[in-house]
Amino acid sequence: MFGFFRRKKVETAPPAVSHIAFIMDGNGRWAKRRGLPREAGHRAGAKVFQRIVEYCLDIGIPTVTVYAFSTENWRRPEKEVDAIMELLERYIDDTFSKYADRDVEIVFVGRRDGLTPGLIEKMERLENESRGRKSRVNIALNYGGRDEIVRAVNRLYEEGKLPCDEASLSAALDCAGRPDPDLVVRTGGDLRTSNFLLWESAYAEYFFTGTLWPDLTERELDRILSDYARRHRRFGGL
Repeated sequence: MFGFFRRKKVETAPPAVSHIAFIMDGNGRWAKRRGLPREAGHRAGAKVFQRIVEYCLDIGIPTVTVYAFSTENWRRPEKEVDAIMELLERYIDDTFSKYADRDVEIVFVGRRDGLTPGLIEKMERLENESRGRKSRVNIALNYGGRDEIVRAVNRLYEEGKLPCDEASLSAALDCAGRPDPDLVVRTGGDLRTSNFLLWESAYAEYFFTGTLWPDLTERELDRILSDYARRHRRFGGL
């Protein structure tokens, strides 16, 4: 999932894309169509995560955020949740031996309560050892957009910083320190945001594709970026 460190010759992204975010939907349906257990879809999706994030970094997009596991995903069958967490730990372990070759900071955004102490320790170690690097990959784990905003407000309250303005609230969010996403891509065909980056994506462009996440390719991503480049972002103006 996290081996995004092999360099290759690629084109460059549209210059305005400083932050791209992905709602990685469709792993379970991908597996079902093939008569496989849902866990097989997550394994396939993890490989695509690795490839797509690597590609985004290679074409010059400095910040990538992925929706790996939401606060609502705990409602899924225990076997499926365990498989996702096992994949996460496995690829964090793999990343320790590879990330030093890339100038990439890795940040886990979301709640940490509910995660195992061993997983939290590995997350924090990876964050500490990659802190301050040029590019960033945000991995939204046990994350919900509403929950992020509530936690930020409570943090400001505890620090005596209320009332606040937009800038101070933004600085208290999990994804602080990087530009808001320019483009949010959702795979799987559904047309909703699913509680993802609610504050940060207020003026993001969205692209919805029916392609299931494990089937997403660099070629399709190129087409998505080309579509984005043709859009005129007005931010409320003319």
